[in-house]
Amino acid sequence: MLKDISAHYDRLASQRDSYRAKNSYYYSLLVKEYCYFVAAGKKVLEVGCSTGDLLYALKPSVGVGIDISPATIKIAKDKYSQYQFVDGTISDFKSDEKFDYIILSGLLGELDDIQKFFADLQKFCHPHTRIIIEYYSYLWQYLLKFAEHTDSKMPQKNQNWITYHDVCNFLALTGYEPIKTERSILFPKKIWGLSYLLNRFVAKLPIFNALTLNHFVIARPIVHHEQKYDVTVLVPCRNEKGNIEQAVTRLPDFGRSVELIFVEGGSKDGTYEEVERIMKAYPLKDIKLFRQTGKGKGDAVRLGFSKARGQVLMILDADLTVAPEDMPKFYDAICDGRGEFINGCRLVYPMEKEAMRFLNLLANKFFGVFFSWLLGQRFKDTLCGTKVLFKSHYEEIVANRSYFGEFDPFGDFDLIFGAVKLNLKVIELPIRYKERLYGTTNIQRFRQGFILLQMCAFAMKKIKFR
Repeated sequence: MLKDISAHYDRLASQRDSYRAKNSYYYSLLVKEYCYFVAAGKKVLEVGCSTGDLLYALKPSVGVGIDISPATIKIAKDKYSQYQFVDGTISDFKSDEKFDYIILSGLLGELDDIQKFFADLQKFCHPHTRIIIEYYSYLWQYLLKFAEHTDSKMPQKNQNWITYHDVCNFLALTGYEPIKTERSILFPKKIWGLSYLLNRFVAKLPIFNALTLNHFVIARPIVHHEQKYDVTVLVPCRNEKGNIEQAVTRLPDFGRSVELIFVEGGSKDGTYEEVERIMKAYPLKDIKLFRQTGKGKGDAVRLGFSKARGQVLMILDADLTVAPEDMPKFYDAICDGRGEFINGCRLVYPMEKEAMRFLNLLANKFFGVFFSWLLGQRFKDTLCGTKVLFKSHYEEIVANRSYFGEFDPFGDFDLIFGAVKLNLKVIELPIRYKERLYGTTNIQRFRQGFILLQMCAFAMKKIKFR
């Protein structure tokens, strides 16, 4: 069977670029999707690379393409000599290189043994490798066959018409898990105005989204970290004098070490001086204090994380409505590899009576549903202040912050959007939300609610309707 497929694509090798030219609008949309998923400068392996155009568009620092057709690989080598191209199958490929991204564009439909293929991929993965799987929707099979018969599309051998659940099953069998899904391209031919409307907007809407041609699954290898990490717990604080000592004394020891950073933001009740007192009272604790020069929690988070020495970064709100005693749970979740961005969730367990006002609760539920649709990963509670991630991932978020810009005064969405853009595995950790025991909330519901709606519109433009 492999020989038949290889011979089939060898015969078509010289026509590859002409078929691509016939469908240049479709391929431009496909490349745009991949360039959103994969940042330039990464190590990329593409299996089923054809003549190398997609690999070239991704601008990898290390690029390797594999294809079963020797004639097609020869064309790829002539076009893009800066990358490595190999003819054969993934089981034939010998390399010690570990890749940041592995691209499977339309490949699963033609594989003889998908389970074995995924098992063979494992040796090219490191713990943070992302596998981007793209396949045709089975709803399009007769239209695609018609396009082949009319010579509008390059003919393919018999297809495996797989579904999302089939993909997830193969991943589970071979040691991977899905992170998120995307669906795109409702109208693959260019008709001025109409194609733009259908593909950029209508294709992203519920129901219509299920009718799209190209479905994506982004997956990762399942990894369990065995080492211990140094931890930084960041506590942004403003008018929280009565909570400072409890934040220190109630925080358990966990990980290899715990660094506690307070970032104080213009308090009127002596919070800064209280932190100074606590630092002297508990000299064996690794406590640092910084005075915020900007405004807002988002600015405090950026300042505190820029000073952190820990490999795992955590945010603990100074109002202590999330118990410091719960922080080891977040540490265990990220260290065990269950997630790479751990988001606190206050909406599972019953809350204490005054923990959250009714309108705030409704807003939290609304934004949870909305952002789950918007981001392609489940978020029940986007506004919980407790968030945990690796410092290395935070540094990548900072490096790619120009995509979204300095848009977030809260700090929550800068991290959430950045994590989703990096294809991190998001998991929510339910906590019990406590009533504030000291001071009053810094939340201004209606003004900040309006800002959140603005950020929704902003995120729709940059993420969903990009």
